[in-house]
Amino acid sequence: MAHVAVTGAAGNVGRALLDGFDDHEVEAFTHSEHDDVDSTLLDVTDPDDVAEKLDGFDVVVHLAGASSPSAEWDAVVDVNVHGTKHVFDAAVENDIDRVVFASSNHAVGTYNIEDPEDPETMRTDDFSVITPEDKGRPDSFYGISKDACEGVASYYAVRHGVEAVNLRIGWLMEADELREEADAPESEARFARAMWLSPRDCRDVVEKASTAELPENPVTLHGISRNADRVMSLSETQQAVGYRPRDDSSEVVGE
Repeated sequence: MAHVAVTGAAGNVGRALLDGFDDHEVEAFTHSEHDDVDSTLLDVTDPDDVAEKLDGFDVVVHLAGASSPSAEWDAVVDVNVHGTKHVFDAAVENDIDRVVFASSNHAVGTYNIEDPEDPETMRTDDFSVITPEDKGRPDSFYGISKDACEGVASYYAVRHGVEAVNLRIGWLMEADELREEADAPESEARFARAMWLSPRDCRDVVEKASTAELPENPVTLHGISRNADRVMSLSETQQAVGYRPRDDSSEVVGE
């Protein structure tokens, strides 16, 4: 049984995970108090706080950070980049086995973007398939921070031996939320269908990334559902950690 810390546990992905991790002990960390989340407060911009509180864990799922593609530069540097470095420093100091870093589709968003000023649009034809081996092509300051943090994770894997998983997460939504996106202009609806990650697939891919034996270190994986309209390859994630997505956006919007 692994002892797992989840930073940013009050966010959408964090909340989806709190009912997951069967047979593992999970502790939630949040930046502020929430009535519906039993958590320990953690300021990822404070390296001493991070080192002290992330002690005694086997795995850290690092979700905390500025999470919007419209986030400003100062926010993504202070919280995302510095915060991620602090988590990896704590992993080295506390002998934590693995850090799963919540990267994003926005780290590679300009491969298929329709409108360069809107990172949540996608070309409806002539698209490129993105593999985990493809280098970053961020679509926003937020995407730049995620691309940079993938580099931080890779550095600590090679330099310090911390098992590092860069998990490029799609767009976590309930099925009803995905159906609402179907009414958007097609370039936006296409983005939603391609990037959809259902709650149960989210729990599965993060748990597998956290606990499965890794084929190499570091490793980059894609976290989306088995969408027929996807542009991010899933075969590497399936092979590396045994992820088996069950949901497909085309089946949802067609219901």
